[in-house]
Amino acid sequence: MDASDFWNIVDEARRTTASSMGDDSPTGEGAGDADWGAVAERASALLAARPVVEIVAAQQVLWDLLAESYRAPLWAAAYTINGGCSDDGFDYFRGWLILQGREVFERAVADPDSLAELPEIRAAAEEWAEVDCERTLGIAWDAHRTATGQDLPPGCFSIRYPQLDPSWGFDFDDWEELGRRLPRLAALYAKHVADRAGGSAAAGRPIQSEVGSVPSAVRPGC
Repeated sequence: MDASDFWNIVDEARRTTASSMGDDSPTGEGAGDADWGAVAERASALLAARPVVEIVAAQQVLWDLLAESYRAPLWAAAYTINGGCSDDGFDYFRGWLILQGREVFERAVADPDSLAELPEIRAAAEEWAEVDCERTLGIAWDAHRTATGQDLPPGCFSIRYPQLDPSWGFDFDDWEELGRRLPRLAALYAKHVADRAGGSAAAGRPIQSEVGSVPSAVRPGC
């Protein structure tokens, strides 16, 4: 099980879930967390049909992708899109991003501002809806439970987060600075920021905590 195999599972999960849901496909605009949760569940079911050794290996692949996308510019984009973004919230946002497929994922990691052109993000901005999928983080875990009836074995993966770029260590509520760094996302979400500043955020989502200072570390899995 390598990254290409994992991405193929994600693509198949997207296709088969879309086929079964018809017009309510999670690959369409405005799809909510429940829809993307269905994609994650389908990916887990597909993975569960693989040999157990591949299921275990998929856990490392998944967390390698989470480490690859652990970048301050992408965190700033998630903060803008979701009206705030805690440590866990950033994990869940990247879970959603993984379900968008390899092309979207790699483009967003390289250029987070490109998310402003994604139909799902434009629909989320229109509705001021959160964009995340916690269930993605459990794809391999759930697959292993389905296949074996047991949890993943101890120490089956580790994650090494890189140091966050210190040049992005500004307050993500500094809208002028965000506008300079993520101009397309800032333009897309400008109305919501104005609403928050004007005290009308009650109609939307609560503001979450600022980006936490998570050091580079190896996190043992399972």
